Amino acid sequence: MLLDILRKELDQITPETMIKNYLKMAYRNLMRHKVFSLINISGLALGMTCSILILLWVRDELSFNRFHSDLDNLYRVRVIQHYPGAEDLNTDANPGPLAEALKAEMPEVKEVARMNWASTQLFSYGDKGLKLTGRYVDPAFLQMFTFPLLQGNAGQVLRQPNTMVITAEKAENLFGSADAALDKIVKVNNQQSYRITGVLKNIPENSSLEFDYLMPYKDLANDPMHEWTKRWGAYGIRTFVQLKPGTDINAFNKKIEPIITNHNKDDDSDVFVQAVADMYLYSDFRAGKVGGGRIANVRLFTIVALFILAIACINFMNLATARSAKRAKEVGVRKAIGADKSALVRQFMVESVLIALLALFLAANLAGMLLPQFNELTGKVITFDLSDPVLLAMLLGVAIVTGIVSGSYPAFFLSSFNPAVVLKGGVKMNKGVGVFRKGLVVFQFILSGLLIISTLVVYLQLHFIRTKNIGMDRENLVYMPIEGDLRDRYDVVKRELMNTSGIVAVSATDQSPIQVGNSTSLKWKGKDPNADILFSTLNVDYDLLQTLDIKLKSGREFSKEFGTDTAAFVINEEAARLMQLEEPVGEWLEWETKGHIIGVIKNFHSAPIQVKVQPLVMRLAPEYYNFILARIEPGKTTETLAAIERILKKHNPAFPFEYHFMDDEYEQIYKTEAIIGQLTKYFAGIAIFISCLGLFGLALFTAEQRTKEIGIRKVMGASVASIVFMLSKDFLKLVLVANVVALPLGWYLMNGWLQDYADRTELSWWIFAVACISTFIIAMVTLSFHALKTALANPITSLRTE
Repeated sequence: MLLDILRKELDQITPETMIKNYLKMAYRNLMRHKVFSLINISGLALGMTCSILILLWVRDELSFNRFHSDLDNLYRVRVIQHYPGAEDLNTDANPGPLAEALKAEMPEVKEVARMNWASTQLFSYGDKGLKLTGRYVDPAFLQMFTFPLLQGNAGQVLRQPNTMVITAEKAENLFGSADAALDKIVKVNNQQSYRITGVLKNIPENSSLEFDYLMPYKDLANDPMHEWTKRWGAYGIRTFVQLKPGTDINAFNKKIEPIITNHNKDDDSDVFVQAVADMYLYSDFRAGKVGGGRIANVRLFTIVALFILAIACINFMNLATARSAKRAKEVGVRKAIGADKSALVRQFMVESVLIALLALFLAANLAGMLLPQFNELTGKVITFDLSDPVLLAMLLGVAIVTGIVSGSYPAFFLSSFNPAVVLKGGVKMNKGVGVFRKGLVVFQFILSGLLIISTLVVYLQLHFIRTKNIGMDRENLVYMPIEGDLRDRYDVVKRELMNTSGIVAVSATDQSPIQVGNSTSLKWKGKDPNADILFSTLNVDYDLLQTLDIKLKSGREFSKEFGTDTAAFVINEEAARLMQLEEPVGEWLEWETKGHIIGVIKNFHSAPIQVKVQPLVMRLAPEYYNFILARIEPGKTTETLAAIERILKKHNPAFPFEYHFMDDEYEQIYKTEAIIGQLTKYFAGIAIFISCLGLFGLALFTAEQRTKEIGIRKVMGASVASIVFMLSKDFLKLVLVANVVALPLGWYLMNGWLQDYADRTELSWWIFAVACISTFIIAMVTLSFHALKTALANPITSLRTE
């Protein structure tokens, strides 16, 4: 009779009432089991917080260069240079004449624009001076790319010599407002006058092309110091093309491949184009082919986000299925009064989605609080705007999917109970449920083990980079730009610096010695006419080896005692190897002019250690010096820098004193790796903590289930240690299984990651031993709380409840 009345009441329930009831029951169930609810919500909230931060970072990375209106037709030109007996080199450094040849010979090309590497110059207006970093570009650049002008016409602003455009932010700094900048005349490097013909909107943060100003490319090319820009054999210009819509890229790349060889028979380099949309994420080229780049980090952290969410979801599944006996009678009663399986599934799914939404609310607030620190760590300016409908939809989607994934198995499992069985005295779990639950714990600790291994390997590689002997001493080495009057007064400045207390040695170069970007082809005695090897080139002053602490292998360094050294060369071991010269000293070499090799130096890293040591040739060329280098005595940095500033300001008063430490520049080169190391460390810690939350909950449940058994064992004389071991051993077995899987998998993944570095740390056995021991310690510490609490409890209390 009572069941009939209940069934009639159920038949009258509307969908709205049903949803309301689902929510009400979900809320009551959460309140009834506060500890387990807290564990579930906390785990999901932490997992979602990490996922939100990673999602924001990935979204920002994927947005780079996407704002250009004709993005689908914009490409940058790259060149594959072939080395006999060595890997091909893929570079975006092009010969200057290549752009004109592409425009004239390829009907698919709508527009072309050249750009130099970024250069920093002093801009003066009245009594104000400002150092800005910018580019020389062809006039078509602003028509091809979407960098809007607040003032000026994009097609005209760079047509005339000695004209320029400046960003609004820098115009405000120099003139007080962006509106006041137009037609102003500024002094550049206290020498040339330039007229501002346009003001740019500030360059978006998600642009991989950055600049404060733009000047006409012809101003650079017509400078006698940059005569090399007109030669096919000199690489140092970046080229961009805008193709006509509908161009077949594969066919176009095949067509332009031999264009350099067609104009320079001595150069067999291949040419191809890469989409501007890809140039930020796909910037790493190995052996002439795309090898990855920042896209690898995007994929890595996307996987990490999924790992962490998966660990949090596993917690939910494990705790829900472990506690199934607690809800068996509820399922039995609901089924007895007519609730079908689909209704029960919906109820449990609503509960899990509700938990996920509560976790999302907490995660969104936590992510907002952590975002400033996250931005500082990653060097980004990411915003978290919940009014953005796309972002809000993505977050809600993540929460709902997480809720559905987390609750799916428990929902179908709980709803499958037979009411006749559970109402008679409970439910008996089959082996499949236990195996599934154990499998989830194993999977959790596999992921945790992988993250521990990854953290250790990334840390060791960063330590290896920071401490590696790169063939020169970068400590206590400072460099200053040569600008203004310093170029003409360099010899006087050097003499005064050498007479300054605290300075060990002084020299000069045209580039940073650890980031040599210039290269050229050379001729030498016995060269294979079919071989075209590209050599890194460095224009240097006397005393460079002493200043950088580079070791000499044979011969001698440049010396003022030998007047002929102005037409001599010093090469490194790699150059001698590729030239196949057993005794290079005394052999002739031709780099623009013909001279003799006077010395061979030990190899040093003139480029990031991701690539092998490059062949290097050095010559004396004062007209090209861009940096003064000075080695300072240890412990005398402050007073010596003050003395250097006085000397440079005396000879170059119009320019502010600027200096950089070589070790700081070295650290900056590997900034991305440092960020990855920090993020991996934090995310691994959070993933392990979430895993521990789940293990904590399962240990609590197990201890509750075995309270009476433990009481009997204690009465029979069992020790505390044996009870702790009994409660922990099953979980520790699962951790052991997880390590058996995680260790070889971790070796495989991290060995692949290390292949991106020409020089790398070793994957020593102790890394995996530490990871294995760490997971056991973490699991044991997590389990010990409940195990000890239960083992130390008075058995009379547990047995009295019978």
